[in-house]
Amino acid sequence: MAIDTCIFDAYGTLFDVTAAAREAASEDGFEALADTWAAVARDWRDKQLQYTWLRAVTGDHVDFWKVTADGLDWALEANGLTDPKLRDRLLQLYWDLSAYPEVPDMLGALKDMHLGTGILSNGTPEMLQGAVTSAGVGRLLDHVLSVESVGIYKPSSKVYDMVGRAFGCEAGNVLFVSSNGWDAAAAKGYGFRVAWVNRTGQPVDRLGQMPDHVLDDLTGIPALVKAI
Repeated sequence: MAIDTCIFDAYGTLFDVTAAAREAASEDGFEALADTWAAVARDWRDKQLQYTWLRAVTGDHVDFWKVTADGLDWALEANGLTDPKLRDRLLQLYWDLSAYPEVPDMLGALKDMHLGTGILSNGTPEMLQGAVTSAGVGRLLDHVLSVESVGIYKPSSKVYDMVGRAFGCEAGNVLFVSSNGWDAAAAKGYGFRVAWVNRTGQPVDRLGQMPDHVLDDLTGIPALVKAI
């Protein structure tokens, strides 16, 4: 079946989740972050994801902004950083995360191919709107779908169900693109065709499902769609 819809995870896939800590570390007043920003970014992301999984399992849902702030608090404490101004600045920067440089041209090429395009994300509608606006890619997306519509995080099938409802498409006609191995595996199990963007050379997650394609970045997505 030909691909007619391309769906992207947001954080870590379209938007660089390390950007907030990296940018803050270069600013005056936050010199304490200079040597630890990479560890803070890693710990922040790890806890953010862990908290979504745990809350999905327990049914104790809170929105992604709360999870993001809680993950940051853990990361800052773990790295011995206590400045409340630093915390506020990191959260401010997270609201406007930088997109990876290839994102606008890649999405533009997909729209030139008359494909449906969208985001499917754990982020709140407000967070996603902030990132999409900051990146200037809103006109290149047909739908920006947030898990807040169903009240549970990925990898619940209720989240992936949102794509078919929004686009009126069959799962087999969707190329789902994520930088998260666990998300790629769940989406493959759901029935999407899947491209895993493995920017850091990680091993494939052992979750019983393999991505159809593995890419270093998003540049090759339009060519991949044409080849499928």
